[in-house]
Amino acid sequence: MIDITEKTPVVRIAIAEGTIILKEETIQKIKTKSITKKGDILENARYAAYHGMKMTPQLIFLSHPIAIHGASVDFKIGTNSITVTVKVRTIDRTGVELEAMMGVLNALMAIFDMTKPEEKDETGRYPVARIQEVRVVEKIKYPLGSAQ
Repeated sequence: MIDITEKTPVVRIAIAEGTIILKEETIQKIKTKSITKKGDILENARYAAYHGMKMTPQLIFLSHPIAIHGASVDFKIGTNSITVTVKVRTIDRTGVELEAMMGVLNALMAIFDMTKPEEKDETGRYPVARIQEVRVVEKIKYPLGSAQ
């Protein structure tokens, strides 16, 4: 693990996003909340994102445990896709990019899991469903007390 003892704590923000592609029919069912076997899909995905953020040090070897001081999860629903955007904020010696990406990945995996019956074809495969373009879209850091 990298020694960050001598670094000064600063405000750190990371924003990550990723997309899941699904059948148009599945997206319509998500919009109308007609897939309910395991509950509301987007609310479950939101909680999965928060849980993923908090579990990052247990899942990524050598990552530092970081206190998350603020986080948000947003969804943009397209015709055949859902894009998840996660913003994580802390005051620490190292960044929260991993936490933001883990939040996105966990949310996308929750959506995939909850839509499997809709996406599965007659052979048990998922020809349309796929997770793609998970990335950090912004990283911000600034000294404490300087409003940004």
